[in-house]
Amino acid sequence: MNSTRKISGLLLAVVIAGAGWTASAQAADRVIKVGTLKLIHAITPYFYEKFTPPGYKIEVIPYETPTDGKNAVVTRSVDFGTYGLAAATLGGAAGEPVVIIGAQCNRGMAVVAGAKSEIKSIKDLAGKKVAILPGSTQEVVILDRLKMEGMSIKDIQPIRVSFSDMPAALERGDIDAYVGAEPGPSISVAKGVGKVVEFPYSTPTGSVNMVMTTHEQMIKENAELVKVFLTIHRKATEYAMSNRAAFVDMASQKLGQPKPTIEIAAPNVELTWNTDANWVTRAKYYGSEMLDKKQIRALPDYAKFINTSFVAELAKTK
Repeated sequence: MNSTRKISGLLLAVVIAGAGWTASAQAADRVIKVGTLKLIHAITPYFYEKFTPPGYKIEVIPYETPTDGKNAVVTRSVDFGTYGLAAATLGGAAGEPVVIIGAQCNRGMAVVAGAKSEIKSIKDLAGKKVAILPGSTQEVVILDRLKMEGMSIKDIQPIRVSFSDMPAALERGDIDAYVGAEPGPSISVAKGVGKVVEFPYSTPTGSVNMVMTTHEQMIKENAELVKVFLTIHRKATEYAMSNRAAFVDMASQKLGQPKPTIEIAAPNVELTWNTDANWVTRAKYYGSEMLDKKQIRALPDYAKFINTSFVAELAKTK
């Protein structure tokens, strides 16, 4: 009987010790905090968990505006954050310690007007109430498009509206048009209250939109984590782009939009991760446009602001 009790006690001790080891291992997981926006082209982080290696755990934190996302990186509330190139450039130009380490998406923008309106082109926006989110990539792009048409911001009535509020504002008649981010344009089209006037990708900026960033100290203190993260980001990006059904399901779930709406938006979204030479050229042009429009007082120090070394190394692997 005593022997049996001793054996049972030993087994219990082993079980408890094993459970304690497992708990310690789980507790030791490095939590990677990632900030993203409530947009279809910012959906990639929700696929990260599928590709996260042992020893790490992903925590996704959604933000409403690009500025909120950028500030989270600057204050190190998150380890990595994705938002528009505009917000990143504003931070870099102001000397904030934000560094672009990769891309998040191209495209994802659209100029939308009321379905029954007479607005058929950028020129037709003259005198109209147009919703634009200050500090967004879309703001710089539409200013460039207006310039290409011989117009300026003075030729329209710009109204500050967040991306998520633009479709409702158009439906209520508060605005005549908006320069939005998906799935906003597709919501308006799906409901029959809006029409796409233009996908504004004809400027030298092209379709460059959202970027992946981190704090400069992260690169100095934990370059290995940056490599691990970008590997996860690449795998998640390629998976989402090659699995349309999974992409639509995830976006519908996280954004609370019906699948038919997401299906309309999907072709206007190109998830990506690489920042090649062409991408960098477009990003620098974009910065020059912000400087020209006095949205920034000086260009960022691009030698520090855009770090392509990690994705360049990643691009060498399959």
